[in-house]
Parts: sequence; structure tokens; C-alpha cells
Amino acid sequence: MVFDIAWEWLAFAVKWAHVVAGVAWIGTSFYFIALDLGLRAAPDMPDGVRGEDWQVHGGGFYHVRKYMIAPPGLPEHLTWFKWESYATWLSGAALLGVIYYAGAELYLIDHERMPLPSWAAIALSAGSLALGWIVYDRLCKSPLGRNDLALMLALYVLILTMGWAYAQLFTGRAALLHLGAFTATIMTANVAMIIMPNQRKSVADLKTGRTPPAHFGVQAKQRSLHNNYLTLPVIFLMLSNHYPLAFASSYNWAIAGLVFLMGVLIRYYFNSYHAHKGVKLWPWAASVALLGVMAWLSTLSPAAPSEDFDIDQARAAPSAPFLKHADFEAAYDVVLARCAMCHAAEPGWDGIAVAPKAVLLETPAQVARQARAIYLQSALTRAMPPGNLTFIEPEERMILRRWYEGARDAP
Repeated sequence: MVFDIAWEWLAFAVKWAHVVAGVAWIGTSFYFIALDLGLRAAPDMPDGVRGEDWQVHGGGFYHVRKYMIAPPGLPEHLTWFKWESYATWLSGAALLGVIYYAGAELYLIDHERMPLPSWAAIALSAGSLALGWIVYDRLCKSPLGRNDLALMLALYVLILTMGWAYAQLFTGRAALLHLGAFTATIMTANVAMIIMPNQRKSVADLKTGRTPPAHFGVQAKQRSLHNNYLTLPVIFLMLSNHYPLAFASSYNWAIAGLVFLMGVLIRYYFNSYHAHKGVKLWPWAASVALLGVMAWLSTLSPAAPSEDFDIDQARAAPSAPFLKHADFEAAYDVVLARCAMCHAAEPGWDGIAVAPKAVLLETPAQVARQARAIYLQSALTRAMPPGNLTFIEPEERMILRRWYEGARDAP
């Protein structure tokens, strides 16, 4: 019991750190994008200044100027914005390990599609993130990288391909989250491998009196532009694990693809607005239309197991202790009576279209596979059922607790 509680709190703490770091990174990124696009010319600007902006916040006024290369002299207190990005990726990687790698049998591996051993699923997961950066970086540095539109289209094809591949390998929940991690890895690597090194080289040149090569700034600007347009889809994908209509559909990869289009449209609207190019309503109309298509896709047939799938064989090893324990029958009866009306292929509770988080609790194998979640949600705490809508009794919660703890501690 102590381990389960400690691990759950560890996951909560890491997720909290990840969200805080992400807010800092995204907030900083959005601020500087808006600042850059909103710069205006002024009659008293020094040489080399592209534009300036006056801002008010916290009871004071800020006067900001942007130098295209650098001012004549650099101050010692130059502030670098990098740790927000690094902390977001590092905490996200830790969260991936705590939830999806440590819980690979439950959250990562889809036994109905690809019954991989845990080590293989984890290797595919980590390898795909590294491979994504390598492919993306080479695309940017290829002749294709000289055409921003062609490069963005190639990147979109890469993202669609990876979304489809993840959907064939992992659970729907893991597939969308991995596509988000795949994209976020590219974004952080852009900062660590391109943007920051180029800025350091420029600063070093300026301190020695040399003029930095122009391609440093061009390359960094291109990667920053990509990060700008990829941010909103990544947020959607990181939140998607709470919404089974998005991740549990057979077309989850297509839904993710449409999300990237929506993200581009929304960022285009805000970029145009901050650049004082007027209010454009068509990106919002197109985004609403795409959202409607996504909702329609989510109603089509759910992901089906392969024809040669043997559920008993695939789940025997991880669930055997919970299936065989003496208290399983009593626990199974409690779950069927109090939980299965919502956690079913066709939920019987009004207002619930799909099982919450796509967790099914109808068969013995399904219940055994979700043993730890049942223990944490309904035995140790009263999180489920919500508001105790199905009136689960204290004695029934004790049955669930005895079952899980007994099976977990069995030799």
C-alpha cells in the first residue's frame, strides 16, 4: 500500500512540475511572439533597432527595443530564456517514465493490437522520439528547408505518419500522448540544438568585434516559427488522455492531424492580430468546421482488435494474480454492480457516450487489468464512483481493498 500511494503522489508531483514548466515556456514564447510582431518604428530609434514597443503592467511602464543584430555593447546581465523549455521537456520525460513506462502493461501496450513485451514498447517509444528529431532536423537542413511552406507540409506529413504509426503500436491514450511528446521533443531540441547555440555564437562574435553570419539568425527564426505553430496542438495532445472520444477512436490519428491544422489557424489569427494586420475571422470559422469534423470522426467505429487476438493469452501474465485470488469473485461482483454501467462498451448511464478514459470493466480480464486503478479510485479513496452515485457501500470498498492487497502481496 505504501508503494502505491507514494508512486501516485510521485506521478502527481511530476505532473504538477510539468504543467508549471509548460505554462512558463508557453507564456514566455507567446509573449515574445506578440512582442516581436507588435514592434513599431519610432523617429528616435538608434541604428540597428528594428522597432520598439511601450507596455504597461504591474503599475509601471516598459520601453522595449529590438536590435536585429545587437547593440554596440552587450550588458553583463543579459537574460537567456531557455530553462523554461528544458524544464518542460525533462519533467515531461519523467512523467512518461513514471506513468507509461512503469505502467507499460496498463497504459502503453495495447494487447488487442500489438501485444509487445514491456521492454520493446518502451524502446519503441524512446527511439521514436529521438528519430523524430533526426528526421525533422535533416528536413530543415535539406534543400527543402529553403521553402518554409514546403517544409511545413513535409513536417505535417511526418506528424500524420507518426500519429498513424503510434495508433498501430500503442493504446489510443498513449498514441496521442506520444505524438505530443514527439512534437514537443522537436520543439525543445530546436531550442537546445539550434536557437540557443546560434545565439551564443552571435554573442561571442559581437564581443570580439566580428559581425555574426546572417544565417544564424535565419535558421533560429525558422525553428522559432515552427515552435510557434506547434504549441497549441501539443497542448491538445497532452490533455487528450482525459477525453476518450479523442484518443479511443479508430481515427484518433486523423483527429490529431486536424488538431495540427486548427493550431496553425489559431496561431495565424493571433500572429496577424499582434502584427496589426486587422481582425481575420475566417481562421475561427475554419477551426470550428474542423472541430465538427473531429467530433464526427469520434462517433465512427471504435478501434477493433485484430482477428487473431487471444485476450486470455495476452493478459494472463500481468493479470493472473488478481484473477486467481480468492477474493476476486466478490470484487468482480462489486465492480459489475457499481462500476460497469459506465465503464462499458455501451454505457448505460444517461449522458455518458463512451466509457470514462475508455476504461472497460465488464469482463474478468478487464477488471483484473485495472486492479490498481480500482484500488486507488474506489478502495483507498472515494473518487469513484463520482459523488458515490451508485451508492457503493463501505463494506464493498473493503472487499476491493482486500482483493487488491491480497493479490499484490501474494507470493
